[in-house]
Amino acid sequence: MIQNTKNTLHGRSLTNFIDYSADEIRYLIELALKVKKQAQNKEIHQRFIGKSLALLFEKRSTRTRCAFETAFGEEGGHPVFLSSHDIQLGAKESVEDTARVLGRMFSGIQFRGFSQEHVETLAKYAGVPVYNGLTDSFHPTQVLADMMTLTEIYGDLKGLHLAFCGDGRNNVARSLMLISAKLGLDFTIVSPKEFFPDSEILSICTPIAKKNNANITISDKISLVKGADSIYTDVWISMGEEALSTEKKALLQSYQVNKDLMALTGKKDSVFMHCLPAVKGEEVTQDIIEGSQSRVWDQAENRKHTIKAILLATL
Repeated sequence: MIQNTKNTLHGRSLTNFIDYSADEIRYLIELALKVKKQAQNKEIHQRFIGKSLALLFEKRSTRTRCAFETAFGEEGGHPVFLSSHDIQLGAKESVEDTARVLGRMFSGIQFRGFSQEHVETLAKYAGVPVYNGLTDSFHPTQVLADMMTLTEIYGDLKGLHLAFCGDGRNNVARSLMLISAKLGLDFTIVSPKEFFPDSEILSICTPIAKKNNANITISDKISLVKGADSIYTDVWISMGEEALSTEKKALLQSYQVNKDLMALTGKKDSVFMHCLPAVKGEEVTQDIIEGSQSRVWDQAENRKHTIKAILLATL
């Protein structure tokens, strides 16, 4: 176990991993592996008895909602689902005021929505831990599950090569870049130039990667997936981008993950990853996501175990 880490996480929010150390992230992964083993052994624990968790959702969800509700509820806690139709968040009531009210009633708050500013404001004013279940900028709980999955496959993460194919600007690509830099993975984005990540996230991640002897590569050349231990992709059309569907699909077609692209890694044991939901036949072909190289179902399951680890460490 990473030493002297547990106490640094108690009471902390997780809006992104910028302010988390590599040791703190590794501790969360170790804890997630532990609670997964407990689940496999059918152990029953009640570590959240007397606690409640507000689940704020502006965007629909399968994995995030189910992972938070089951991780918290199975431990004896009381999760309360609140959609944008149920509360006044940012409408008749400011985000600051919503944070103050919920913080006095709940042990923690999860937010899944559009604005990163909203989750940061909740964390600033709530007085209890706030967890980012997804915003347009970051998806930290997803990429923690991804790192757990890679740990199960390869053991040591440092020096692995992770390649993301598709829209390099999206929340998952940005979050993978950040957590890879923290943990010392080489990270490559291959995408059309129109979808290169913004300079702000690059300016954050580049010095972190350099400190950890990792490389960040951004290119429109698909050949740069060579040597990748994992190929990762996400849907081409994110929630709220439906009007851009035709334009984006045309630009991204060459970056579809298929047999030919997987072969470019030059490694027969390279794995395929996807945060789900997937549009089979668009960003990935049916044979790859359903094939022997796919680890997407492990990723999906690990959302629950990593979220439980985050909750245990911070609450």
